[in-house]
Amino acid sequence: MSLDVRTVTASDYPDWLRAVQNGFLTAGRPGEDDVADRLVSTDLSRIQGVFDAGRCVATFRSFAQQLTVVGGATVAADAITGVTVAPTHRRRGLLSRMMATDLAAAKERGEPVASLIAAEYPIYGRYGFGPAAWNAVWEVSVHRAGLDPRRSGQPAGGGRIEMVEGADVRKTGPEVHGALAARQPGVVTRDERWWRLRTGVTPRTEREKWTEPFYVVHRAADGEIDGLMTYSADDTWGDAKQPLNTASVRDMIALNPAAERALWHYLCSVDWIATVRSGYRAPDDLLPLLLPDPRAARMITNSDWLWLRMLDVPRALEARTYGTEASLVLEVRDEAGLAGGRFLLDASESGARCTPTTRSADLALGVGELSTLYLGDESVRRLVDLGRAEELRAGAATTANAVFRTGRRPWCPDVF
Repeated sequence: MSLDVRTVTASDYPDWLRAVQNGFLTAGRPGEDDVADRLVSTDLSRIQGVFDAGRCVATFRSFAQQLTVVGGATVAADAITGVTVAPTHRRRGLLSRMMATDLAAAKERGEPVASLIAAEYPIYGRYGFGPAAWNAVWEVSVHRAGLDPRRSGQPAGGGRIEMVEGADVRKTGPEVHGALAARQPGVVTRDERWWRLRTGVTPRTEREKWTEPFYVVHRAADGEIDGLMTYSADDTWGDAKQPLNTASVRDMIALNPAAERALWHYLCSVDWIATVRSGYRAPDDLLPLLLPDPRAARMITNSDWLWLRMLDVPRALEARTYGTEASLVLEVRDEAGLAGGRFLLDASESGARCTPTTRSADLALGVGELSTLYLGDESVRRLVDLGRAEELRAGAATTANAVFRTGRRPWCPDVF
């Protein structure tokens, strides 16, 4: 029987959702409340499924997203998620068919980029995606950190830490996150359901168990909230009745270094906490250097995270700002035929103009490599040395590196 690749309907959705859970090894039947809650914020026209004899065997979903780029502007992104193929139906080109359909639709809608979080590294490069932002996780040994336990929970400069409830976070969190999104490349939008899900309001599958976390905010001297943290703690005690608990950060936003310092010092001062796990942070996060002894923080995860794929090179490149003023001609190769061509980029610290050109190229690279450079996290010279970009004019790699790189690394705190 032939496979049916189609847009999912409301009646298909429970089977589609179960296929997603099977694909991510979270087997279990979604409850009716969970399905209904998801459908409210789901655009079925952007969900694809492959059906074999009526059973869903492959899944693909995209949704509208805003991505912050260098300089603080946002671009519309085709956010891709829920990608699975059943073990019984692999190597049949099902993902390629769904990906081609989705990217063509995104380009038709005028979205300059597509985004995703790659569960496996080798899959998405062949579709023109490249890793554009990495994430890191630190583990802090509180007893080695060197903080004064009498003062480490007391912010300097007139600020203060307050414990709050989930309802408070749902009210104030979106505004704090919006302020972060206005300045941090790599940040993506969080909808209302995101805040409900992270504060225990949204229904869950039978497999998912909700444990209420702790919520704290940092108020600056003027009373404005400029930081928030959500964390949980285990209950581990040693044989000699000494506390060995670990605090795990679920979410942490700080709009300035003072708030960041205050929140980390607060968490490291909580009684019974011996270890702090930071949750996802940028690889150049300040956390280790905010401690008197930075060696108390060891990086336990450092991995690619946010992957991007350009669909409209001129619009994407014109949306961000650049580190210096320069002109570059880029030869962009795209096997899918969606974003390739030769483009003249006139870049500056205030913006850019990017147009098709017939001038000789300075630098040639694939659309995935250009997507990797987009948020400023990668070195052009490294790509040239790896054979993933070609310097066609002497000195072009050095110029491009100065143009694209940023002072701080991009960061996407969310999975989607």
